[in-house]
Amino acid sequence: MAGKKRKSSEGDRKPRKDRHRQALDDDNDSVVSKTRSRAPKQHHEEDKAFIDGSDRHCFAFAKILNEALKQQREVLEEDEKAEEAKLNTLPPLSIESVQPSISSDDEDEIDDFHGFSETQSQYDGDAQEINEEDERILAAFMPKDAGPQQTLADVIIRKIREKDAEVAMDERPVPKLDTSIIDLYKGVGKVLSRYTNGKIPKAFKHIASFEFWEEVLYLTEPEKWTPNAMYQATRLFASRNVKKAQRFYALVLLPRVRNDIRENKRLHFALYQSLKKSLYKPAAFFKGILLPLCKSGTCTLREAVIIGSIIQKLKIPPIHSSVALMKLAEMDYCGTTSYFIKLFLDKKYAMPYRVLDAVVAHFMKFLEDERIMPVIWHQSLLSLVQRYKNELTGEDKDNIDRLLQHQKHHLVTPEIRRELRDSLNRGEKEEDMDILLLPNPTFPVALFVINRKIEEDRWDLPAVPMEED
Repeated sequence: MAGKKRKSSEGDRKPRKDRHRQALDDDNDSVVSKTRSRAPKQHHEEDKAFIDGSDRHCFAFAKILNEALKQQREVLEEDEKAEEAKLNTLPPLSIESVQPSISSDDEDEIDDFHGFSETQSQYDGDAQEINEEDERILAAFMPKDAGPQQTLADVIIRKIREKDAEVAMDERPVPKLDTSIIDLYKGVGKVLSRYTNGKIPKAFKHIASFEFWEEVLYLTEPEKWTPNAMYQATRLFASRNVKKAQRFYALVLLPRVRNDIRENKRLHFALYQSLKKSLYKPAAFFKGILLPLCKSGTCTLREAVIIGSIIQKLKIPPIHSSVALMKLAEMDYCGTTSYFIKLFLDKKYAMPYRVLDAVVAHFMKFLEDERIMPVIWHQSLLSLVQRYKNELTGEDKDNIDRLLQHQKHHLVTPEIRRELRDSLNRGEKEEDMDILLLPNPTFPVALFVINRKIEEDRWDLPAVPMEED
């Protein structure tokens, strides 16, 4: 019995390899029966590139990321199609035919610029409202014999007529340059006259490298450029040397900005961005825009508020601000000059004593002036006293006090006198101040400051009578 039973069990026994294979098949059948209740998900090939099949926790994040990349590609494709459609509408222009005289090593590319729309809101100086009465008062301080603003076209036409007296007065003369250059840059001017966004012609990027760049720029007719093209040109010249940038600002950018403000009573947003970009070269900005604007004698309050907002918002190196402030204080007074002086004083820079002395001398010019000064003049004087009262000498404060007896404002003058009274003189330290706290019926504590401490000799005692006397 035992032998038969053992024989039968050995007959039923299978090889070990077969038994393991059958166990694995049974496990797979059980797993398939549990997971076949739902259809398997079909993953995108890009999803498999971001995640491993064994790491299922990152699947949701990878799917969101892939969808975002897909949308980004669609947006880029639509932008490329729109740009190609715009380029196809432009007339053909041989931009690549640049003359050998152009330096070939200057190939700095300006990145693609998604320009400003013509329907975009224009900057109108909404930070401060322009009062018509203030404009009328400030106009009384403008010189009557101020000439018109000089442009690049005026300079080039005058040069051409000096060399060629036969040029007619009623036509736009052409400089004596190579015919191919003239045709090329006239075509560039036509492109810039309807430019909105995208890349600018390569030939335009080489203008700043010409020795006769003003004549070439004159061929493109800058007065007909769109505001977006003016922004691109400002970016180009702001990256060059200070002298060329200053020349471009004074002859091209400033006349265009003033003309736009005069016609629309506000400034196009792209031109406002051009002014901000021009401050990349502070010395060129002051010499090419601010100082010529004030020297012209025709700067309106609206122009001062719009251009002054650039100075107010952006950071400027203190040394450039100090020089500009001193130049403003030394030039002939115009109504809006006080506005720019106030802006520089409110920036609270550490000014050299030479600059502060020049500003004080500027205000002392009006000691014998019989005109009633505008409110902005009194406000600029208040800013000087508030910001730099401890840096003024005792003589300066006495002179300002005499000035306040002649030029008065019922609201501003008392504040100026209060600031002068509660201040130190130049060179004094806070240790020289004696602070007294006295009760006051209006305020719980009133603060009075005595500029100098009373010096006493503790050994200098009065004589005391003795009993023998």
